[in-house]
Amino acid sequence: MNPEMKKIIEEKINSCKVFLFMKGTPEDPQCGFSAQIVSIFEELGIEFKSFDVLSDENIRQGIKEYADWPTIPQLYINGKFIGGCDIVRELAASGELQGLVK
Repeated sequence: MNPEMKKIIEEKINSCKVFLFMKGTPEDPQCGFSAQIVSIFEELGIEFKSFDVLSDENIRQGIKEYADWPTIPQLYINGKFIGGCDIVRELAASGELQGLVK
């Protein structure tokens, strides 16, 4: 991975406690999986920042390489990669997600 792209991605991830790379915006998600995570966050009152990967193809591809995870959305908490939609759903259902963001 190019060092400049890595720096840009890490700055975004570390800009807040909960960061989501998603398709679209929280107000207008552009895929069902991104919409599901936003909905879970809204239900649980979890504050987060996000980046719309559809707005920058370099970041869209770069984040897949950075996390070694082929799909988007991707959730980071405290700078650590957590996973995609299925993992977030499971963590929310078990109550673990709420513990991770406290």
